[in-house]
Amino acid sequence: MTEPSATRILLADDHALVRRGVRLILDSEPDLTVVAEAGDGAEAIARARAEEVDLAVLDIAMPRMTGLQAARELSRLQPDLRILILTMYDNEQYFFEALKAGASGYVTKSVADRDLVEACHAAIRDEPFIYPGAETTLIRKYLDLARQGGPLPAKAITDREEEILKLVAEGHTSKEIGSILVISTKTVERHRANLLQKLGLRDRLELTRYAIRAGLIEP
Repeated sequence: MTEPSATRILLADDHALVRRGVRLILDSEPDLTVVAEAGDGAEAIARARAEEVDLAVLDIAMPRMTGLQAARELSRLQPDLRILILTMYDNEQYFFEALKAGASGYVTKSVADRDLVEACHAAIRDEPFIYPGAETTLIRKYLDLARQGGPLPAKAITDREEEILKLVAEGHTSKEIGSILVISTKTVERHRANLLQKLGLRDRLELTRYAIRAGLIEP
């Protein structure tokens, strides 16, 4: 009988030491193998398109493009690709955003050695995974929202505005952002003005602080 081939994994995290540790956990399993690594969301998308991968494990806070942004794009480009979010943030807002972005699981780095392999196996079975410690809180919050007839947590800004915000906070000029996103400088400036107005902020410094609080960049 032919043994099933190992699940081919793309691992994206901007810290090489974290990638090394996570890779050791995954490669120690006979049915899991890391075949590609990336240091940011944009590189993760490029690697996923270049390599044959079954599962993408994405950190949230990465340069250029976050794991959530990459998850949205990968879900659009490769609907069959399974996606897990691996993050330091124990945050229900990010969990809901991860699900909306197409991820099937959410694992915190603090328990990665315990839960990541299980999460990978669940993803391949097309089953959702959330680290056990958060289940009660998340389910209670979801049920409370449903009972009150309120909407699920919504983002304050659009996906495009989120892209602009992240790049502004990383120090890119409007011209550089336009080049990265293939839009005009005038369009970038319009989005930036909308962000300031919508979020009630005054300048780049306040945008950067907001981006840090939102997990788009690391402090």
